[in-house]
Amino acid sequence: MNGGPQGAGFAAPLTLDNCDREPIHIPGSIQPHGALLAFSAAGRLVAMSANANALLGLSLQLGEVPPPDALGGDPDVAEAIQQALALLGSGETVPDSREVTVTGRAFDMVVHTHAELALCEFELRDASAERLSRFAQMAYGSMDKLKRQRGIDKLLEVAVAEVRAMTGFDRVMAYRFRHDDSGDVVAESRRDDLEPYLGRRYPASDIPAQARRLYVLNTLRLIADVGYAPVPLLAEPGHATPLDLSHSVLRSVSPVHVEYLTNMGVGASMSVSIVVAGRLWGMVACHHMAPLRVPYAIRMACDVVAQLIAASVQSFDAREREAAVAQAAVLRTDIAALVAQGHDAADVLGQHAAALCDNLGGDALFVSIDGRVHSHGAVDEAWAGDVVAQLQASAQPIVHVHRVGDLPAAAAEPHYSGVLALSFDPSRAGWLVLLRREQIETIRWGGRPEKVYTHGPLGPRLTPRGSFAEWRETVRGTAVPWSDTALESARLLQAAVSRVHTDRVMELDRLRSQLWAVLGHDLRDPLQALSVASVALDRQPTTGRLTSVIRNSTNRMQRLLRDLQDITRIQNGLGLAIDLEDIDLAALLSQLLDDQRATYPGMAIEATLPERLLARVDPMRYLQMSANLLSNARHHGDGLVRVVLAERGGHAELEIRNPAPPIDAALLEGLFDPFKRSAIRNTRNPGSMGLGLYIVDQVARAHGGQIRYEPGEGEVIFVLRLPLRPAG
Repeated sequence: MNGGPQGAGFAAPLTLDNCDREPIHIPGSIQPHGALLAFSAAGRLVAMSANANALLGLSLQLGEVPPPDALGGDPDVAEAIQQALALLGSGETVPDSREVTVTGRAFDMVVHTHAELALCEFELRDASAERLSRFAQMAYGSMDKLKRQRGIDKLLEVAVAEVRAMTGFDRVMAYRFRHDDSGDVVAESRRDDLEPYLGRRYPASDIPAQARRLYVLNTLRLIADVGYAPVPLLAEPGHATPLDLSHSVLRSVSPVHVEYLTNMGVGASMSVSIVVAGRLWGMVACHHMAPLRVPYAIRMACDVVAQLIAASVQSFDAREREAAVAQAAVLRTDIAALVAQGHDAADVLGQHAAALCDNLGGDALFVSIDGRVHSHGAVDEAWAGDVVAQLQASAQPIVHVHRVGDLPAAAAEPHYSGVLALSFDPSRAGWLVLLRREQIETIRWGGRPEKVYTHGPLGPRLTPRGSFAEWRETVRGTAVPWSDTALESARLLQAAVSRVHTDRVMELDRLRSQLWAVLGHDLRDPLQALSVASVALDRQPTTGRLTSVIRNSTNRMQRLLRDLQDITRIQNGLGLAIDLEDIDLAALLSQLLDDQRATYPGMAIEATLPERLLARVDPMRYLQMSANLLSNARHHGDGLVRVVLAERGGHAELEIRNPAPPIDAALLEGLFDPFKRSAIRNTRNPGSMGLGLYIVDQVARAHGGQIRYEPGEGEVIFVLRLPLRPAG
């Protein structure tokens, strides 16, 4: 035979130090239970395994184009080769498998094209027709069982049992790979006397990067006899390019992997890749304690099982992702709508904390703005402040980490190792920060994962693990990483909240500027009244009426200034000062109504007051709320204003009615918000900013009470309800 052994192209001695660079796709040899022929586009035999002529009973010569009658007498052999050669120009093709007879012996023939060559592989068939018929029924039943599973865990349990039944392996395991490419044995079917591997983890280094790539390209690999002697590939003279066996079914495997299996006591193995979205998601791994040849048809059925698993996993993941995305969209819309309507962004995010944690997968969260922290769950505020300071320094709109070493101020709060932080107001240090707990995990490794120097079959060097006895390790300082779905939902949420919050801040800035103009207008009226009254005092001997005007105008100015001060305190988060006293509300309100009648002679007020109603309130604040409600009725109503004060259920209720059309339902959501647009557009009171109802709402809350709107027949009704004795 012409030619010599084909070089592997890997000159350096093979060790575990360099096994991640081993060119396993060009090993230069195949496993001995089959033979390989490689043809150029012209049909010339450019490479063959050293055992090909002996196994096939042929007399092929390298560098020649064999005639059809030189291929063993079965026309299917020549036809399969010609079809593959005809497809060479169209790129790589799906392998074509056939049952053929070569010189009287039955083979499974598998043909595929790669790198401008047609590769033909032959495996001896030893399955009887009866066994194959029984296998076909078994395979159909397996597929049906898998299709009926509704969860990944149960799907994998059924899959390993069915693959073991079809193939006869002593042990069949399902691996599921993690984000760091380590793999857990999540399902297992085994011979009763074998040690269980279920629940054990194997490090990412067990599958080097180039092997992982091959597992995606060629999803099934059989090692029929771990102790096999590799059969070298022979090449025609001048054909120096190593034969790429990435898609071969007979490819010889890495000596390191053979040693790995030998250390486990395995005599034969088969692996079937579970590829989801182009990534190695998992694997069905089969072990036998003695050599075992699995017919090609059965192997292809196992490959179909893996594809069915992958399709089911993708379907399960897609359903979960779609549900999470839909939930995130509704949540994002609700939050953005409330912020756009004028609600404070930090308050809205805090109110939706539970839903945000559920959707984005957080164990706790906090919202921080202007140095104030509002938390949901156990969060140390000092630590949260340190986190925000470092987030601000990062100048990133979104920050996500899942290791304690990457976590800002990590040493102060060891319970959380994961952070997903969204900036919604960079100028005021506004952040929504979701937290994930440290995942304290005891890993059941399949042997110690470290590499150890020993004298292996390949000489003194690093060698694969020699013991696969369970070895436990406790891992701390990490959290489950944030999923791509959670990060995408977070990006959309950050963009939406940041946008509407920025719009709202700009609107508030504009309205605050307008406030000063409005205050100038509102203060000008009482000042003008005071000026006129002072001139009249110089001319009139009777001053009673003028004194009343001056007093009422002064009171109005004081109320306006107090409203402005209160708005400033509330907006700055300082709260309202409340000085509680025991006061007769009936007398207090009667005096206010007299002042209103004197100041606004055209305003008709009908009052129903009890003789006496004692309550513990801040009297100045009560006058402030009542005056604002009366002012609202005067500006927005038409005609008579009815005032009713009564005790109901341990509360003092002040009811103010005035004839007017009902308030538009679209305006009710922001009725008690500051600077609402409806107030600015009010033609009855063009100078108003709509602060009155906002002040009433805030003061009522500070008393433990509430203000509410009630539509009536042709009337607008506001009810101020305060407890007679506030709690505490």
